[in-house]
Amino acid sequence: MSLAQRRILLGVSGGIAAYKSCDLVRRLRGLGAEVRVVMTENATRFVGPATFQALSGEPVRISLWDDSAEAAMGHIELARWAERILIAPASAELLARLAHGHANDLLSTLCLASAAPLHVAPAMNQQMWAHPAVQANLQTLRQRGVLVWGPAVGEQACGDVGSGRMLEPEALRDAMVASFGGGMLDGLRVLISAGPTYEDIDPVRFIGNRSSGRMGFALAEAAALEGAQVTLVAGPVGLPTPAGVGVRVDVRSAAQMHAAVLNAAAEADIYIGTAAVGDYRPAEVAKRKVKKQAGADLVLQLAENPDILASLSAQAAHPFLVGFAAETHDVLIYAHEKLQRKGLDMIAANQVGEGLGFEASENALSVVWDGGSIDLARASKSVLARQLVGIVAERFRAARP
Repeated sequence: MSLAQRRILLGVSGGIAAYKSCDLVRRLRGLGAEVRVVMTENATRFVGPATFQALSGEPVRISLWDDSAEAAMGHIELARWAERILIAPASAELLARLAHGHANDLLSTLCLASAAPLHVAPAMNQQMWAHPAVQANLQTLRQRGVLVWGPAVGEQACGDVGSGRMLEPEALRDAMVASFGGGMLDGLRVLISAGPTYEDIDPVRFIGNRSSGRMGFALAEAAALEGAQVTLVAGPVGLPTPAGVGVRVDVRSAAQMHAAVLNAAAEADIYIGTAAVGDYRPAEVAKRKVKKQAGADLVLQLAENPDILASLSAQAAHPFLVGFAAETHDVLIYAHEKLQRKGLDMIAANQVGEGLGFEASENALSVVWDGGSIDLARASKSVLARQLVGIVAERFRAARP
């Protein structure tokens, strides 16, 4: 990885996560980037400008009313200098000002005055992150082409646990590298489905499965890091959108996922189907809660759900198809059978149970294609995702040079 001579403007807004931005400057410069830091007034209450100046080797700008800098329209020069603008941390207040086009401090003015791509790494309390106003501002920014990296899920400085943690400096550095292209999937459009599907029985109950969505989300992040334009279709999971993912579509049922994937597949070069899609759904959904009848069994009639991979492979022109098979036994036998039956280009098979697969942080995969295979040893899902993306890129180039 290299950022040699790349010009990155790092904006730092007020929040405790500002301390992580010191490490981010160090990591960006470690790959050869030129980094200039602009802080909001509130950010200086958490980290002093002298720290960022020492780490970046450049003067730190805070105010529009800097006579020495603005004598020569310094904020315009800075806006033109930047190849990328990354705001990390991006507070809820700053996101609101960006969404509404405010220019009442140096950082927000630079964002309006620069043609450089804008990336934001949100950091805030989990309740703030979930607030409809914050989500509406993010939607506005995304529609304007702003890339939102994170946030992560975890423990927060206030003691809460949930979405809102700023992504770690290493992840932000890698995402910045990917934004300049040159990865194994550079220029390709990758569609990924992830997570479970839920099929309603009545307004209270549903049929589902134990998929956490972590493998699919790790693949989405890995593909973005390799330069792909990623669209993620996600079942009902509580995971934040991975860094670099351009479009996320949230669905609940198998029918909704089928429709979303087929709609997005028309523009995709590669489809990776990691979602654990329900094979069946209740033939009828009760409009009111089904009440328990003492001493009587409940019989549900199930109808078959549409098959996403089979629907895509039946099309005359379709993306490079990568399927997943989660099995409890005879993994390779079922993988080869599914590869042929569904007309796939590749399949990644894994055994679930014993600390692997669903609801686990680790996995192991057997990757199979026509005429070849490779085993990926047990590792974290993020490590496996990077390995699998490399194999997908290699096989895609071989199949569609």
